[in-house]
Amino acid sequence: MSKARVAVLKVVTKEMSVTAAAAKYGYSRQHLHRLLARYHAGGIDAVDPLSRRPHSNKRATSQEVRDLIVELRLQLTKDGLDAGPLTIAWHLTERGHAAPSTSTIRRVLNAASLITPEPKKRPRSSYRRFEAAQPNECWQSDFTHWRLADGTDVEILNWLDDHARMLLSCTVHAPVTGDTVVETFLAACNEHGPPASTLTDNGRVYTARFGGGKNAFEYLLAALRITQKNGSANHPQTQGKVERLHQTQKRWLAQQPPAATLAELQAQLDQFRELYNNHRPHRALDRTTPAAAYAALPKAAPTTETPTIGHYRLRYDRVDTWGKVSFRRAGRMHHLGVGYAHRGTKILAIADDTTLTVIALETGEILSTHNIDPAKTYWRNTQRAPGRWPGAL
Repeated sequence: MSKARVAVLKVVTKEMSVTAAAAKYGYSRQHLHRLLARYHAGGIDAVDPLSRRPHSNKRATSQEVRDLIVELRLQLTKDGLDAGPLTIAWHLTERGHAAPSTSTIRRVLNAASLITPEPKKRPRSSYRRFEAAQPNECWQSDFTHWRLADGTDVEILNWLDDHARMLLSCTVHAPVTGDTVVETFLAACNEHGPPASTLTDNGRVYTARFGGGKNAFEYLLAALRITQKNGSANHPQTQGKVERLHQTQKRWLAQQPPAATLAELQAQLDQFRELYNNHRPHRALDRTTPAAAYAALPKAAPTTETPTIGHYRLRYDRVDTWGKVSFRRAGRMHHLGVGYAHRGTKILAIADDTTLTVIALETGEILSTHNIDPAKTYWRNTQRAPGRWPGAL
């Protein structure tokens, strides 16, 4: 029984006077009279201390915002997107609302039974984070498995900028090969400029160093003076950013209608790439989007004596059985006379506005140079004298 109840009952039962009860139980006579008045008006329960909580709070989160927090949580989860407090706060701001603190959002979600406790989850503060200082300073790459509607296993190859988390390339293959890696890498270079370095695991499509040689990707990076980095074996945390991307990507794909063909899945991946880069805040980027972070700073580039590759178009190919290579420019197909002696050779073609140079990937040797003439279909090798037959007078 509370002290207030005892004091009031002592007075009501005439065991003690007001003055004596107030002195014994530490109340002023005026306060004890107030307690007696509450007793006579509402009974013994009315004597207990009243709540000091204010009747209203101008800073309290409105019911409208609370409902919107729950709505965003459900919608983002349904769409397969991140739905944590930081992401919800970003969406509230985008909709013109003053976002409450993340702890408030978390309490609202918890009250709505929308949070599953994960007591064994490792805290973020325990991780050591590494981040490139500039866009294009380092590109991470890896591929992951997915299944079409009929159960066919396919592979999704991603290229991710380490600094901005910009998803530079996102393509589906059955399966990913060494040539696929080279072709998608060069396509990303043509769109975004070449990186200063790459970071991948030790898969055979990225490196053949454990087999005692080099693959096409390694020769390509050497030709472009791009530094190649490979993570330690059995340590995927080194490529943690692209590994984390795979989780987000698969969670989003799981919420889409199962793709029946490679083309349908590629269309979904194109949609995901647009959403991921431009319409989804990233926690590691202080709630900005990868596209905004990628555009905020100057891009890094390979340290090389080669002319600024950003003004070039890069093409990976193989010389055909007639010693030629096809090259499409401005919607028209042209043919390069590289030389019959080089048939079957893997090459890198570097083209600017006026000249195209063909380099052997495995040796770095310049095989041919060609003047770009849009009016002509065939571009001859300017390193050799004109003439159909070798040695002709």
